[in-house]
Amino acid sequence: MTKNTRKEERRSLVEVLYDQGITDEWVLRAIAAVPREEYVSEGFQTRAYENEALPIECGQTISQPLTVAMMTVAAAVKPGDRVLEIGTGSGYQAAVLAQLGARVWSVERHGQLLETARRRLERGGYKVATKRGDGTLGWREFAPFNAILVTAGAPEIPMHLVEQLEIGGRLVVPVGPVSRQVLTVITRLEGDAVITEEIGQVRFVPLIGKRGWSEDDAG
Repeated sequence: MTKNTRKEERRSLVEVLYDQGITDEWVLRAIAAVPREEYVSEGFQTRAYENEALPIECGQTISQPLTVAMMTVAAAVKPGDRVLEIGTGSGYQAAVLAQLGARVWSVERHGQLLETARRRLERGGYKVATKRGDGTLGWREFAPFNAILVTAGAPEIPMHLVEQLEIGGRLVVPVGPVSRQVLTVITRLEGDAVITEEIGQVRFVPLIGKRGWSEDDAG
């Protein structure tokens, strides 16, 4: 498949996202610029621009483009922002954030996924700081962050991650049972105050770790 064909597919995807309510020009430009086919598993390249989640290694998924766009818009990311991603996965969400000009830190618990994502991000020219570890704990050494995106479903709002935000920062996280979650945005205010907004129903893989689901609970 030619580069021009891929560009046409990305433009078509952007049109689909716009029709589904994603109107942020900068987010749409970022998605148009990131080659999603580079972040899907072998054998799925022909489906890279379907608006669908696709399987990747370690029983995980690359999120539906609409979900990536929704989370990015909800995080209100601006150039130069410090952004923490919990769950590197394929590396695609981190690439979109970096394409927007954010400084990105990303934590992944699966070593195989992390190594593959690192290679993809480096090949794409995206400078993303990554580490293998328990993402439910965040990355306190580099806090506070302007935004934190959690790309797995948490059993409850992770207030310990809210504490790693700057005042005015936004945590975007799917919250709810393993089978279905609500995409939730928590904005940190002064003291212990927060503003919580629910965006819509989503379905993510479970957030596994000390402050998330256990392996047994997640099934």
